[in-house]
Amino acid sequence: MIAERYLISTVLGVIFGVTTRFIMLRSDYRQYPGYPHGYITHLSLGFIASVLGGLAVPILVEKELPAIAFMSLAATQFRDIREIERKTLINLDQTNLVPRGPDYIEGIARVFESRNYLVMLTALIVSGTHYFTSFAVSMPVGAAALWISYSLMRGRVIGDIATVRPGEIHFEGPNLFVENIHFMNLAREEVRRTIMERGLGVVLEPHDDNARATLANNGQRMAIAHDAVTQLGIYKDVDTAEFTPVLRRDLDTGRIAMIILPLETDLECLLTAVRQVPVLESSLSRPLQSRAGHGAAD
Repeated sequence: MIAERYLISTVLGVIFGVTTRFIMLRSDYRQYPGYPHGYITHLSLGFIASVLGGLAVPILVEKELPAIAFMSLAATQFRDIREIERKTLINLDQTNLVPRGPDYIEGIARVFESRNYLVMLTALIVSGTHYFTSFAVSMPVGAAALWISYSLMRGRVIGDIATVRPGEIHFEGPNLFVENIHFMNLAREEVRRTIMERGLGVVLEPHDDNARATLANNGQRMAIAHDAVTQLGIYKDVDTAEFTPVLRRDLDTGRIAMIILPLETDLECLLTAVRQVPVLESSLSRPLQSRAGHGAAD
């Protein structure tokens, strides 16, 4: 009877754990994972994490010390996932016309590592709930764990920390501006004409000093350019560096302006794409949380 209870608890934990990993595994405009082997790899790792989480309760109850040591060693191997993902994305980034940048890549690698720990925790909770209570209790607990896991997929986005609005592109002689923010000097007339015909300008106004410091991060700005290009395309090739999306900062106000030449010249879609760019963990800054930063803002 005890063995059967162990088995059912473990199976339930594995089922909910694998389901958790499945709902967190999606391929969208970021295009990763975007191939069958990527899905297989992450689902396999999710299954392993589920088994470890599902077996934890029976092993702890029986005080199987060798098994506990083995599970601890197996769990530490998930740290290598971040390194694997990082190397893969760095290699892929070298072929992008507009790269993600190291900050964006590091954030994706951290997410893939942490999701396996979340799968393990879900399996542990469901397995433990069934073992110590009943099947009827473990099912709603598992459903709640799935909902929490799904809700954790969405972090903060640019639209949460800044107002994103159109910006007017204009030239003063050969100098390119978006509103009053200077970008570069372009001597070739045909380049200036192409930018005026196809270019779109966007201005990001931070809501507070925390947002201003976050948007000042170069990695965050690279992520904005990359996501906009991924969704709307880019009027650029390897030999047209002057058409690369550029973001510049107004040093007085902290505003960020971007100029881009998308293939789909729909301004509203561009604004939506920029608003949905994730706020990178490595670029997130909170100067207002410090006494000096708060005092300076006042």
